[in-house]
Amino acid sequence: MRRRLVISYLLLMVLVLIALETPLAITLATRETDRVRADRLADATRFASLAGPALRGGGTGPLESELRSYDDLYGIGAAVVDRDRRSLVASAHWQSATGTGEALDAALAGQQVSGPDSVWPWVDAPVVVAVPINDGGEVLGAIVTVTPVAAVRRTVTAWWLALAGIGLLVVLACVLTAFGLAGWVLRPVTELDAVTHEITEGDRDARVQHHLGPPELRRLMASFNTMADAVSDVMDRQRAFVAHASHQLRNPLTALRLRVEELGPSLTDPQGRTEHRLALEETDRLALVLDALLTLARAERQENERVVVDAAEVAASRVAAWQPLARHREVTLGLVAPDTPTYAWTVPTAVDQALDALIDNAVKFSGAGGEVTVTVAARDGGVALEVRDTGPGMTDSQLGQATERFWRAPDVQNVDGAGLGLTIVAVLVDASDGRLTMRAGVPRGLVAGLWFPAPDQGPVDGACPPVPDRLPATAG
Repeated sequence: MRRRLVISYLLLMVLVLIALETPLAITLATRETDRVRADRLADATRFASLAGPALRGGGTGPLESELRSYDDLYGIGAAVVDRDRRSLVASAHWQSATGTGEALDAALAGQQVSGPDSVWPWVDAPVVVAVPINDGGEVLGAIVTVTPVAAVRRTVTAWWLALAGIGLLVVLACVLTAFGLAGWVLRPVTELDAVTHEITEGDRDARVQHHLGPPELRRLMASFNTMADAVSDVMDRQRAFVAHASHQLRNPLTALRLRVEELGPSLTDPQGRTEHRLALEETDRLALVLDALLTLARAERQENERVVVDAAEVAASRVAAWQPLARHREVTLGLVAPDTPTYAWTVPTAVDQALDALIDNAVKFSGAGGEVTVTVAARDGGVALEVRDTGPGMTDSQLGQATERFWRAPDVQNVDGAGLGLTIVAVLVDASDGRLTMRAGVPRGLVAGLWFPAPDQGPVDGACPPVPDRLPATAG
């Protein structure tokens, strides 16, 4: 944008310079030509005054001497012709040139002629001056001078080069001024763009300096800071509300569950016991929803802090932690990972929490006899993890909605879950600058893929920093 602004300033200045210097250059060339023409006319007029009596008396001795001296001194050829265009006297360097014939016609008609009107640096045509020779009102002949224009061209070229040099200096000054002015005007815009990217990447404390640039942009930046403060405050309030509400509701929910559970022994009717069991299941489901909301609120706060984790080690620990549940549900849970450390650069708990949610979903939906495989590999300059199951999988439309909050597939509404597991995974992966992909497995099932960037420099001596305490495991 700065380049375009400078180019616009420069184009305007060049147009102004062209509009000012072009007439001036033409005026200088015309003035220098007029000066030479005036000198030649004066000389030719003097020669004509000498040639009149000489032509009337038939002698040209003094005139011939004058023309010879004039030619030797100035290098300008001159000639005297009669009414029949016969050359009577000519200097040593006299030579007819372009325009001589027309000038003689006008001079023999009684008119003084000089041309051209202007001498340009690229024109070689000489300055031709013709003056009639009169004696008693009668035109006896004419005198013609032919002046080389080399000196005039040099003078005009020097003037034009001076104008061009001045123009270049003005353009250079304009460019420097334009860069400074464009920088002053665009510095607030550049900073606003940088701060916008910082806020987009998660730094909600980034703000612009609202004392730079023109008043209009200063007001814009002040308004932007006010808007950013308001948005940040709303987000903080929203997350605080979710966290506080989830936390504060746990105690009354626990008390409610205890009271409902204590009602069990007093119920003798089979229908009442069934309703009692369903009530306990609903309280458990509500507790799971509150845990998921609290986990999501905490996950969304992981904005700038990054840690280095061994994804292979974390995957091994999570597979080991989910083995009892997998055996209970008769699901084979396996791990394919390299023996060497595979480091990832993520926000705290991103890898283990994401694996918890994906493994829980895979075990839950694979059913008895199913298989779940967790794979870890270095790929594309980072670390790739895959959780593959043999469950029913999802349709293309369901895959597009799977990360929406509280979304659950229509055919699994009765399965335990809050619909927030994949949402938490998406938040953690996005905060880590990673990728979450889901696709249908072959021949069936679902393949959930995670990719996290690798650290720029690995830990010293191959040591991996300790993984922070995990957030409460929650699956959707």
